[in-house]
Amino acid sequence: MIKIDTPDYPIYFGVESYAVLGNQLNEKQYSKLLILTDSTCNELCLPHFLANLPTTIPFEIVEIESGEPTKNLETCQGVWEAMIDLGMDRHSAVITVGGGVVSDLGGFVASVYMRGIDCFLVPTTLLAMVDASVGGKTGVDLNGAKNCIGTFSMPQMVLIDSVYLETLEPRELKSGYAEMLKHGLIYDESYFNHLKDIAQVDFSDIETLIYHSIVIKTQIVQEDPKELGLRKILNFGHTIGHAIESYFLINPIKERMLHGEAVAIGLVIESYISTVILGLNLKVYQEIKEAIQYIYGKQLFSETDVEEILTWLKLDKKNRAGEIRMVLLSKIGECSFDLVVSKDLIVSGFEDYSK
Repeated sequence: MIKIDTPDYPIYFGVESYAVLGNQLNEKQYSKLLILTDSTCNELCLPHFLANLPTTIPFEIVEIESGEPTKNLETCQGVWEAMIDLGMDRHSAVITVGGGVVSDLGGFVASVYMRGIDCFLVPTTLLAMVDASVGGKTGVDLNGAKNCIGTFSMPQMVLIDSVYLETLEPRELKSGYAEMLKHGLIYDESYFNHLKDIAQVDFSDIETLIYHSIVIKTQIVQEDPKELGLRKILNFGHTIGHAIESYFLINPIKERMLHGEAVAIGLVIESYISTVILGLNLKVYQEIKEAIQYIYGKQLFSETDVEEILTWLKLDKKNRAGEIRMVLLSKIGECSFDLVVSKDLIVSGFEDYSK
């Protein structure tokens, strides 16, 4: 059985992992389990999960609506009220079965219910497998501001079963792929070079790629679990990416953009900014830009769009004293964090993105 050990919890891979999950649940003798999922996963993923869950502990299923608009405190309150109605106590546990929204929201709900109960994560999307389920970050959005309310709370276990990926549309798979590209850009040049030519990637062996991305993220998190320093490099592409995602989420005339799609744009623009501030080689930048735009296409931004996105940038959690701070690349596999970036340079980044 494939396993990654972290100081706080194990990550298991494959269908054999359900036996381990069952053993952990039974050994801890939880009074009750809450299985949190969303409307899509309830139909497509939960039957496989329940068929492989070896426990007699009583459980209840709570379903939330699918999608980022659900990731808010109002949804949390509904889940907490259901937990109270179901008689869940401090010896209960939450199991999330879903994508990033379910993982983030479920982890947050568990981390504060009765001052914290155990949580087990079963991610069902590529994005959740390589990102949301790993590292102990939980959270929800507030008025469109991404993950503005949240906690650091480690799960008891993460279970990676690539069978769930068969339920995803190609667009969802590409959303998760952006996080994998980011892992290569910030930490492993050979990994990025392997991923950037997507036509040559063997997706029949996707679990190996997921494993590699998780290893990268866990190594970074282990050195800095509370994001006081090194862990900030995992935010590469996300300062601009989150602002774009929030703008498209809140604006009623815009089609919602998936997290990875927005991050992909952020990777390009923040790479451009890296050429100015850290001297990232221009040829390398062009290779990054061409590879990412080949996979994700090019989004059109008007001057008004850029101005609105700049207002969302002010809400980024890495900012300090009103200064926008970013993670930037000096070369592929090496980066620095907490670098102050001007508004004018960000605008130039959007202009170059569109060329």
